[in-house]
Amino acid sequence: MDREFGWNDEITEEGGNYEPLPEGDYDFTVAKVERARSQGKGKLPPCNMAKVTFDVWGADDKREITVNFVLHSSLEWKLSQLFLSVSMKKHGEPLRMDWTGIIGKKGKCQVIIRKYAKNDGTEGVTNDIKYFYAYDEQVTTISPAVAQSAPQQYVQPTYPPQYNTQPATPNTAMPNNWTPGSF
Repeated sequence: MDREFGWNDEITEEGGNYEPLPEGDYDFTVAKVERARSQGKGKLPPCNMAKVTFDVWGADDKREITVNFVLHSSLEWKLSQLFLSVSMKKHGEPLRMDWTGIIGKKGKCQVIIRKYAKNDGTEGVTNDIKYFYAYDEQVTTISPAVAQSAPQQYVQPTYPPQYNTQPATPNTAMPNNWTPGSF
């Protein structure tokens, strides 16, 4: 289970056991969006860039896949593909991009395995998203065995008494004859 570490916690996991999802069509949920800046490459100048992290639901597990969306007119098709996939953009209609509104949205995508060179010169593999299916495309995805973002019951947090945030008793007389709620 994922959790936050304390500064002095014991750790054991050393990595190296990453197993990518098999190539195929999967459901996803947009987990987070970070604003960044691309440095530019080739014909692309430096531009604003959204780093979008997706929770992609495999048959046995989920994987996080991050995709960079460079905000440039030559890549407008890729931006449209993303917003079409989560039903925020409709075919043939303009859309004002809402990067905070996209978090938590669901869609379907085609996942591939991408090879890359590690810093030590060895070859590594990772998942990448090749294509985002529009909301109205009929696609059969790999069914996850784990529940996708199953609704969790809200549990009221409990705080130590010194942090109790209960309001004061109504109409309690205060110094200088002031009573809360009286004007």
